[in-house]
Amino acid sequence: MADWRWEPFQDDLLDGLPDVARVEVGRLPNEIAVRESMVFLEGAAYTGPGPGVRTESRGLLMFDYLTDVRGERIVVVQVSWFG
Repeated sequence: MADWRWEPFQDDLLDGLPDVARVEVGRLPNEIAVRESMVFLEGAAYTGPGPGVRTESRGLLMFDYLTDVRGERIVVVQVSWFG
């Protein structure tokens, strides 16, 4: 597995979220990064189309993210917390 990671689209993306939401935002994108590293095994050498922006949710958390295959990262672009 490559060293895939996740990062927020903007530095202030998580501002205003409660601590419990921040914990979940740290956990779920990490799981997705691991999953995507197994789907896109070529990583930086990948030449196909990217999967585009997708939505993932778990419990009270929902977020939109982009899989940057060649950058081997998940970019979280929007976070919603329904708590």
